[in-house]
Amino acid sequence: MRPTKEPAILTVADVRESPAGDAIEVLFNERQQIYSLPSAVRAREAVHGRLREALERSALVKATLNPRRGVVERVTEPAEREVREFDKLRIPLENPEKTLRIDVARIDPTTFNIVDYYLKVPCFKLCTKVIPSYKVAKDIFDFCAAQSCHLPGPYAISPCIPFQYVRDGCYARAHKMRQIIEDQYGYCTEKVFSFALGNDTLAVRANKWGGCCVWWWYHVAPLVRVRVRIKLPPFVNLDFQLAMVIDPSMFDKPVLLSTWLMAQEEKTCADYAKVTMYSIQPSSAYWPSGGPSSFGTDPTYALTNQTLLDYKNLTTCP
Repeated sequence: MRPTKEPAILTVADVRESPAGDAIEVLFNERQQIYSLPSAVRAREAVHGRLREALERSALVKATLNPRRGVVERVTEPAEREVREFDKLRIPLENPEKTLRIDVARIDPTTFNIVDYYLKVPCFKLCTKVIPSYKVAKDIFDFCAAQSCHLPGPYAISPCIPFQYVRDGCYARAHKMRQIIEDQYGYCTEKVFSFALGNDTLAVRANKWGGCCVWWWYHVAPLVRVRVRIKLPPFVNLDFQLAMVIDPSMFDKPVLLSTWLMAQEEKTCADYAKVTMYSIQPSSAYWPSGGPSSFGTDPTYALTNQTLLDYKNLTTCP
């Protein structure tokens, strides 16, 4: 099992005041989980200073994280070898799509999820083989969910996908599902990212894994386009595409994009829960690389598979 304290080479996305104004929060591009500073004064001041400097210089840090407590315990400068290894794997996404501001409370789900009506995203033109029905989308969802590391196996893929660990790792889970959807099933997929910026926070209740609250600054999952055909009497046929999200960490079936976004504003977990922005990107996008406007990729799945292995034995709720 992975140790509680987790050293990693990271880039700082932001250092901000918490919504309640009683703590300093730290956001890393390579982690969706929100972290805070140590409670001890000297350690807090040292960590805060190093993180601020790294943010201003766009420099890498080597941070010791405690995911269970959500604390950055220590920050040091990485060795030159570690920087070279990080840069080697850091392949940027070229020409990312726009990231858009959104007010989830004002979404009209009857129109928002219709691809040809509302979601006219340029990257949709890169692939036209959409999922032909909801039944096929559900079959794909069920296959992905069956690869969860909390199940006894055997698994049809390697490594298994730790859907049971919701605190972090969405980028790796999403990328592995992208591989399944595109390589095994042959259908198009994109990625949808949600962001909580400023003093906002994404908040979900992990009902599938014990019911505890989980907080993120971003989340990502595969987005698929599903063809829907409705026959209306006497001779009218409606044929359109719906944007749906495959996210077994949160749901038991494919859900509309609007449903996925709304679930991240769980007010019983945080009064200030709010999706600030969302972004639909090509499926090669892996995680943010400089806030919500640029993204890294993982074409070899090396980062993906290592993260899945690291998180395979972890759980979400105490």
